[in-house]
Amino acid sequence: MGIVGLPNVGKSTTFNLMAKLNVPAENYPFCTIDPNTAKVAVADPRFDHLVDFYKPKSKISSVLSIVDIAGLVRGASTGEGLGNAFLSHISGTDGIFHCVRAFEDPEVTHHELSVDPIRDMQIISEELILKDLEQVEKKLEDLRKQLQRKNEKKDVEEQDLLLRVKSDLENKKWVRSGSYSNKDIEQLNTYLFLTSKPVIYLVNLSKEDYKRKKNKWLPKIAEWIKTNVPGQMVPYSADFERDFVESG
Repeated sequence: MGIVGLPNVGKSTTFNLMAKLNVPAENYPFCTIDPNTAKVAVADPRFDHLVDFYKPKSKISSVLSIVDIAGLVRGASTGEGLGNAFLSHISGTDGIFHCVRAFEDPEVTHHELSVDPIRDMQIISEELILKDLEQVEKKLEDLRKQLQRKNEKKDVEEQDLLLRVKSDLENKKWVRSGSYSNKDIEQLNTYLFLTSKPVIYLVNLSKEDYKRKKNKWLPKIAEWIKTNVPGQMVPYSADFERDFVESG
């Protein structure tokens, strides 16, 4: 899973909590340039039971690899904020933790100069769509040249599929939300489209909002997720979790 989001929304702090590591979490954009990666053991009582029963000479539990990807910004798909490098890190993941800032803190700068989770989610979504669209257009141009030389059935089918993908992307629709056959999906999986990945939204609240279980943005965020890019929403507070870990 790759943790993505705008700069200064709590990605590295969240990564530290998940991985129990201490990588930099500074108050300025692009603190994380090379992606930090951690492997976190996945607790499973069934695995523990089997180990106790069979007593193997070695045991290897399941792990979740988590990648802390530097903050994306508006224009990342065209290289803004070293965006191309960061977007390429996402392509190697199986899914996305989209970290969304829903807390006010004058001491933590916001790249867009104000806190607005809906705007932030739209920026990230649109940048991923634009990057996939760029990939589709390059491949369609290659296919067009190939078909001019030789009209192969497989190339025609791939072209038709990518034209449907292009139409979806141009209508702000993620690849994973499109209607495709099993054969189509097998072909699409070779492209590793950014918008083909499942998303879990980690909504970072202030300690106060988390404790009282209220935040003015949560209903709007839930509605945006439902109507734009469906996925599970997990409200949490990185500050609360960090304090809890440090106190314990």
